[in-house]
Amino acid sequence: MSCPSALHPVTLEGHIEKVSFHNRENQFTIAQFQLTGTDNRVTVLGLLPHAHPGSVLRITGTWETHARYGQQLRIVSAETVLPSSIDGIRQYLASGFVKGVGPRIIARLVAHFQGETLAVIENAPARLSEVRGIGRQTARRISEAWRTEHAFRGLVRFLQENGVNTLYAGRIFAAYGAESISVIQNDPLRLSHDFPRIGFTIADAVMQHSGVPLDDPRRVESCILHLLGQSLNDGNTYVPATDLAERCRLMFKIDEASVATACRNLEEADEVVIEDRSIDPPRQAVYLSALHRGENTIAARIKALLSFPVRPPEMDRNRIAAQVLARLAIALSSEQTAVIANIFAFRVAIVTGGPGTGKTTLIRSITAVFESLGKKIVLAAPTGKAARRLAQVSGRKAHTIHRLLGYNPVEDGFEHNADNPLQADVVIIDEASMVDTLLMAQLLQAVHVSSRMILVGDVCQLPSVGAGNVLADLIRSQAIRTFELNEIFRQDRQSAIILNAHRVRRGTQPVIAPSDFSGQTTDFYFIDEQRPEAVLETIVELCRHVIPKHFALDSINDIQVLTPMHKGVVGTINLNRVLQERLNPHPEGLRIGGRSFKAGDKVMHLKNNYRKDVYNGDSGILRSIDKRKEIVAVEYDGRIVEYEFTELEEIGPAYAVTVHKSQGAEYPAVILPLVTQHFVMLQRNLLYTAITRGKQLVVLIGTHKALDIALRNDRPRQRLSGLTERLIH
Repeated sequence: MSCPSALHPVTLEGHIEKVSFHNRENQFTIAQFQLTGTDNRVTVLGLLPHAHPGSVLRITGTWETHARYGQQLRIVSAETVLPSSIDGIRQYLASGFVKGVGPRIIARLVAHFQGETLAVIENAPARLSEVRGIGRQTARRISEAWRTEHAFRGLVRFLQENGVNTLYAGRIFAAYGAESISVIQNDPLRLSHDFPRIGFTIADAVMQHSGVPLDDPRRVESCILHLLGQSLNDGNTYVPATDLAERCRLMFKIDEASVATACRNLEEADEVVIEDRSIDPPRQAVYLSALHRGENTIAARIKALLSFPVRPPEMDRNRIAAQVLARLAIALSSEQTAVIANIFAFRVAIVTGGPGTGKTTLIRSITAVFESLGKKIVLAAPTGKAARRLAQVSGRKAHTIHRLLGYNPVEDGFEHNADNPLQADVVIIDEASMVDTLLMAQLLQAVHVSSRMILVGDVCQLPSVGAGNVLADLIRSQAIRTFELNEIFRQDRQSAIILNAHRVRRGTQPVIAPSDFSGQTTDFYFIDEQRPEAVLETIVELCRHVIPKHFALDSINDIQVLTPMHKGVVGTINLNRVLQERLNPHPEGLRIGGRSFKAGDKVMHLKNNYRKDVYNGDSGILRSIDKRKEIVAVEYDGRIVEYEFTELEEIGPAYAVTVHKSQGAEYPAVILPLVTQHFVMLQRNLLYTAITRGKQLVVLIGTHKALDIALRNDRPRQRLSGLTERLIH
């Protein structure tokens, strides 16, 4: 079959012969399409909602040539061609979109209503009960399946007509169902609230197609909230008013006066706060109200704690060292002893320092000394991984901050707050650099003014995923006494990981050993590879053979690939696909939502689930897939957690994860690709965080240029926040 030019769209009519691939989340499909009246079959790919073998369609698309699969038709649009013949109606109903209705019932249905069958289903579904074997429940199922099938296709056409990416259709339909079009038409801006990251873009396209003026007040207000939300996702707590107005002008063609009016209206509605900042240069800042309250709460609670008098215990340095030696069999350094002796004089204190400087030892020692004085201590960390690690190294119970505060996911609130504070004399928070503005505000409200609070963290690591740079801001304000540990302990001075982490922390080149693993002369390597494809193959070889052979580490359980981004040849998406294929010999057990799951897979839980007691970033091994019960079992630290198939969006492959996802965790071996294709994410604190995740081995693979870019780029630490200023004044 000869194909027209790829530049010109063509329209073909036929039926789906076979579905080769279908993503239920976004409806992307690859199928074999049999052309009507010919023996020709073509491969079609693109958005095909509810694709079933036998579906008769009219597809418009453009030809393209794949290096492996040859000529294919890229779908631009597709519409269902409803059959008129009795045989066609029977084949259409049997195509699979009506679940649980077999061929016998379909045959009786078509025999009874003949050519009127489809009209009856659409316009008079109650009449379906006239057919023997079809009761009210089956009639309702047929009617709802018909309605869903055509409503979804209608939604796709609606989005196409409005210039919206139809890949969003699945998510919209899951939220609004068959009423999707009417919901969007009646209130397009509802999408902004229901889909925070993508909703405004869709809503704005619909409004523009409907002729809504560019300066319509509701559009302008939604635009402002959208841009503030984007800035929050970038880690900022506010946006300068001039920047906000400029972005509205450039991106959405909204004039400055309309932006100013909308900001005032949003402030009156308590959606935003507009504040004059006295920093150099002076500027007007626009906050989302919750973030403004968060900053004010942190500053007010810190000041309240610091105003409450402290009575230090009568313990000199010798007695402190003796207590720690007796309780923990640890001989403290003079630096550590001095920190503990001084920390008792402060209601709130910060302990910071790089790897190998004894932060964990200090937590254990401080806890032991306070316990010797009869004080009640609670330990917590921002994530489940960090809390478990804290419990392991301290030998004491540790909580996530959410669990410590008694978070209630149903009410989206906390049991402990200013009215019901924590019952603790001392609250110690590890990995404090990961705590964002809103969570720190909740935590401080729950700390009684008579309690002590100690924040421990490495300020040079990546800041919190959420908005703010709280630990850095607290240190920068000098309102809280900060103790910085600098001495690297003797056993850690032998580690190239520790020494190079400190060099990267200062922005200097790490000391790089030759990439010959046979001698095992170091625990830190750099492999020079220029092409991302070569980096990928090297990662696979390291995981499969080299590291297990030379370092006796397990390919799946002990080696963690970290990467700056999701996209690209060495992004998480492609790395997980390739590593699963090459490291896990089990046959594919389940494909759902475009993802493949196998027994033996390394997986990560992606959002906090308090009912299952599993948290964002927890890693485990997929142990079994029960297709009959539709259950997947995952083992986390010796505990089996079951997921229904409908819950599998909560887990994802974890052969490779982003550096951000690794925060708070440690791994025996870390592999980090560094390529210039990840330019936008190459940052010093990202590189530093990745290196400090490795306990026994760190391998960097890529180019010296990418390494240089990361070392020089220290700008990400400059998030927009007003917390420092609030603490100073």
